[in-house]
Amino acid sequence: MDPLIFDDKWTLSFFSFLKNNNLEIQFSTKKKKIIFLNANGEKLFSLRTSVQLHMDVQKEVLILEEFSNYLIILIRSGLAAVGLVQNGELLHHKVFRAYMVRKKQGKSQVKYLKTKGKSRAGSRVRLGETMEFFQDIGIRVNTHLKDYPVDHIGLSISTTLLPYFFNENPVLNLDKKDPRIFKIPKHVGSPTLENLFLVKNFLEKNEWYVMEGGLALLQIFNAQKKSLDHEEDSEDW
Repeated sequence: MDPLIFDDKWTLSFFSFLKNNNLEIQFSTKKKKIIFLNANGEKLFSLRTSVQLHMDVQKEVLILEEFSNYLIILIRSGLAAVGLVQNGELLHHKVFRAYMVRKKQGKSQVKYLKTKGKSRAGSRVRLGETMEFFQDIGIRVNTHLKDYPVDHIGLSISTTLLPYFFNENPVLNLDKKDPRIFKIPKHVGSPTLENLFLVKNFLEKNEWYVMEGGLALLQIFNAQKKSLDHEEDSEDW
């Protein structure tokens, strides 16, 4: 099932419409995801909200943040990208590279930390660059967190590298349980500047998944919206 992509204005209107139809709302902060169910517990809609939208869980209200800053952190073995977005503009960005991959096996050196191979000269170089690699990323993240009021932190990193970014990074001033952190719900290839822009554009859109049981409600909403838009256009002269 392919998602439907809508802007914040449309999403806010449709969210209010669904809430007025007494659907149950379930929200996941880590995934920025909202599930809508009917009285029988049947899943009708799934929404991955943009970074501009904030869910007030207590009031079950979706709010558009007029001004927000967020970080994008993309990390793979030997390559990473960090970007700071301020009010829709990629204000700062940097790509990091390190010699971390064993050429013959094509695997990251961190996977060999507990083997005797780490005593060899090449392995020691790779391990040293690995530690420096994560520390450089940590310093960059720290700078953005210090200089800007960051509202959200989108992170894309493999499970293998996760401990080296958080637990074994002595310079990083960011706890892995920080509520601002969310997993970027998209496969990201190489953390290049081009992919940093692609992820930014992805995070600023709303993804709606419509189940078969929700099609009728969507059609009703679209019909009402079309009628309302027509009335507004008729008033312009």
